[in-house]
Amino acid sequence: MDGKLAQSWKLRLTGVQFLLIVVLLLGIVFRFVNLDQKVYWGDEAYSSSRIAGYTAEEIVQALYTGRELSVEELLNYQNANPERTVGDTLRVIATEAPHHPPLYYIMARVWEEWFGISVGIKRCLPALISLLAFPCLYWLCWELFGSSLTGWIAIALVAVSPIHVLYAQEVREYSLWTVSVLFATASLLYAVRVKTKGSWSLYALSIAIALYSHLFSGMVVLGHGIYVLSLDGWRWSKRLRDYLLAAAVGLALFIPWILIFIKQESRVSKGWAWVVQDISQLNFYQRWLTNLVRGFFDVQIGSHDPFDLPFGYDQPTTYVIIPIVVLVTYAMYFLFRKAPRSVWLLLLVLMASTTLPLVLPDLISGGRRSTIARYQLPSYLGIQLTVAYLLSTKLGSVSAQWQQTVWRFITVALISCGVVSCALIAQSDTWWTKYTDYHNAQVARIINQSPAPLVWSDSAPNRILALSHLLSPKVRLQLVEIPSEVPEISKEKLPEIPQNFTDVFFLESTPPDSLLRGELEKYKNYNFELVYKEKISFKDRQTLLWRLKA
Repeated sequence: MDGKLAQSWKLRLTGVQFLLIVVLLLGIVFRFVNLDQKVYWGDEAYSSSRIAGYTAEEIVQALYTGRELSVEELLNYQNANPERTVGDTLRVIATEAPHHPPLYYIMARVWEEWFGISVGIKRCLPALISLLAFPCLYWLCWELFGSSLTGWIAIALVAVSPIHVLYAQEVREYSLWTVSVLFATASLLYAVRVKTKGSWSLYALSIAIALYSHLFSGMVVLGHGIYVLSLDGWRWSKRLRDYLLAAAVGLALFIPWILIFIKQESRVSKGWAWVVQDISQLNFYQRWLTNLVRGFFDVQIGSHDPFDLPFGYDQPTTYVIIPIVVLVTYAMYFLFRKAPRSVWLLLLVLMASTTLPLVLPDLISGGRRSTIARYQLPSYLGIQLTVAYLLSTKLGSVSAQWQQTVWRFITVALISCGVVSCALIAQSDTWWTKYTDYHNAQVARIINQSPAPLVWSDSAPNRILALSHLLSPKVRLQLVEIPSEVPEISKEKLPEIPQNFTDVFFLESTPPDSLLRGELEKYKNYNFELVYKEKISFKDRQTLLWRLKA
């Protein structure tokens, strides 16, 4: 009888593992489907121009002159070319965006030189990097739980996690950061377990990789230190000494970039100024809830605003959101009640390392730091590992048939939420992660329908560069710079209506309202009609497209 029970249990586990392998394959497919279809948004445009070796100032000087431009000219400033080298990429990152460490950007530069500059090729690199998260996850679960099943469930959850799929498809460093955090955390547990010089050297290297991937890795490394200190009862020990030595080596390798960061601190503060802008308390907590749910479920149903989470008895998403929140809450309770201290402490550190340093300033002085989902990727990993521990423990320990059925259903239902979300994301040309450029696809469609369109704008360079990826080659543009010191335009620089264009459009992204459009109406007596207007609640942004009346 016992032999039959063991054989039956083995078959059930094999079936679960087969399902999880299928989910992993789906997750890989979702990362590569329609890579070139999604809106190329402003931060990706800035990433591309930096990878190509051009500063924003150089782009403005070259393009915002009022002369007629082709779409190809805008794209040239976003593609690697022989005129600029890897050294230029490093120079631009160091001077313009030192809060973005250079590892990903150097990799992307080499990638473009080797494989090409199309949007699909550009996004293929972060998608490929994201696949490294799966072996790192399995290694971390093995070191932490000693459980193969937990590792497979964690891999399945992350494979079809909407937030991880979305950021695996962007020309930015976030998939690399995810991998580096997992690698560093697994390396720490390995070093704590085997206690060899080689293992601690590996951890030191992992710290350097994580820091060169994202500055917030410093918070994770500090959390690791709290974990090691707690393991030894907050006393000095050989293990603590080894950690401090490894952390010092990893930090020493990062010193060159620290010096660059300190030198450019004023520019960094200016670049991060928007995250300290206050938002309403209701919106603040709604974003928290939205971000939590989007780790498992993310569908844009019932609202035109991608940052609005539809909630109410008449909203079908409510009946998915509530069970997910309940499950995550119970998973944390279960973790603290049932898991060894060394396990729950590590996951708590992973969840809190980037969350608390951002939440506390928001609660004390105001701001929206903790509502930015991409800043919380280590926290997502901690939550997903906690849920994986709950599901694997229940699937592997409960003996009653009805309990097995319930927990298998919960596991399948939770993974299905991710699969459905990723399937919808794969078919869409835009998603909430595109922020201010969420509506670019529709704007481009309207412009491209014109036989011979011209676009005027004084919008920020990243807005225009992002839109250029969707515009037809027949489109021409005239861009005018608004000086920040003296916000006015000389009459001589106001564009004239050129010949041979069937439609003249004016693109505006507010706030602030366009100064150029007001000057054209005032001094040129041009009249514009609004042909498209959409708003998102994120920073109360509006996308406006006007057409010049004949």
